[in-house]
Amino acid sequence: MTDRSLTIEGLLGTGVVGVLAALGVYGFTTGYLLESPGRLFAPSVATLGIVIAVVGTLVLLGARSKRWRQNPYW
Repeated sequence: MTDRSLTIEGLLGTGVVGVLAALGVYGFTTGYLLESPGRLFAPSVATLGIVIAVVGTLVLLGARSKRWRQNPYW
């Protein structure tokens, strides 16, 4: 556990995730909060809810797994 080191790939990956999150927030703000999306609002909210539920379920399943630290990656 003590031989971990920070890499440029990790920094780049974190930066990419941050940029994508910022673009998502910007797109949501300009597309839904500042302008009325009309008929597409309800399907968009439903899709967002389903995605959050699926990702949350996968996170819970992974966090409760007893084998997640047995992977050679860790």
